[in-house]
Amino acid sequence: MPHIKVKPFDTSKIDNIKGVNFHGKESGFNNELLLVEINNKAFAFDIIKRDKEYLIKPTKITKGSHIEDIKSFLNRLINELNLEVINKNTNAKKEIAKNKELFLKSIEDFYNFKSSFKKIKLEVGFGSGRHLLYRANEEKDTLFIGIEIHTPSINQVLKQIHLQNLDNIIIVNYDARLLLEMLPSNILDAIYVHFPVPWDKKPHRRVISKKFVDEANRVLKKDAPLELRTDSDRYYNYALEVFSSFKRASFSVKKNIDIEIVSKYEQRWRKMNKDIYTLEFFSLEDSKPKNLEIDFSFKVQKNELRFPKESIVKDDFFIHFSKEYKSVKDQKVVVECAFGSFAMPERKLIYIDGNSAKYYPNAPVKSLANFKAHQFINEVINGKCN
Repeated sequence: MPHIKVKPFDTSKIDNIKGVNFHGKESGFNNELLLVEINNKAFAFDIIKRDKEYLIKPTKITKGSHIEDIKSFLNRLINELNLEVINKNTNAKKEIAKNKELFLKSIEDFYNFKSSFKKIKLEVGFGSGRHLLYRANEEKDTLFIGIEIHTPSINQVLKQIHLQNLDNIIIVNYDARLLLEMLPSNILDAIYVHFPVPWDKKPHRRVISKKFVDEANRVLKKDAPLELRTDSDRYYNYALEVFSSFKRASFSVKKNIDIEIVSKYEQRWRKMNKDIYTLEFFSLEDSKPKNLEIDFSFKVQKNELRFPKESIVKDDFFIHFSKEYKSVKDQKVVVECAFGSFAMPERKLIYIDGNSAKYYPNAPVKSLANFKAHQFINEVINGKCN
């Protein structure tokens, strides 16, 4: 991410820069936080103070945001405050990112999701993208949603989308278990989970679970399949147990059956004479619509704020308050907080100004785990939890 290292300077001058709406110091430390509005977008920057240099960089909540806007603000700091630069990586450049703008979607894009395509299919953990790209080429009337958390794989597939002139793929860098919560009921024609990480030593991290299959059942159309392929005997037996746990279920099992496209990993495993299992779990009926109307507003009734130092861990969510900042000019407070799902936690700032509070830079994803955590955070802010 862009950052600058500069000689120490009088940081109170920052308050005169247009767009900075919070300038606060971290409680118990000399580090500072800037909340900034750039082109109607919200950003947060850390000033980490050392004896001979100050490091100014985007915070973790700003990670992945608009790079050129971040560079522009850091260059403004240098120019408007006449800072002595030790080093920087803020040279502006034109990004060849049209394919990212068109095909790389955020989780919020799936609120009230609709599509003009006749069919919609989803692949979880597409890796090299060989299966995803093949399907998209073969089924032009189908929109394919590819989910992946490995950035190099995402960039490679985005490049191939451009080279192959495809317009029926969208990519999401997120956890599949939470993305399914965002999708409307009865919208998918298939879900592919091909060769997921077995996680033999940490089975709780596996994609396939009773909860995941429940959500898959809801978003799949009647008779549409959730297709799992694996070379792991343990994962096969585990998935078979999960599928069998449903009171009513329809699923099939195949072994060493060829499909139209084979990944390089599957080719390697076949040469090693490893067995390949294919399990399909079918949705039996249409599901009821899901309501995503979740309210993340706060009601602040307590003036004295105390945040627990220890993490709050419940069965299906957690909360951890970390850094707390107090404004250098008024009574505003900002606290950094990680919360929600163990698999894909949110990291936000909570901006508290008198009797009002809000998440910064934007509201959390509308997942059930985030909402449960939010309700608990609201109680913490109002002193109702010890």
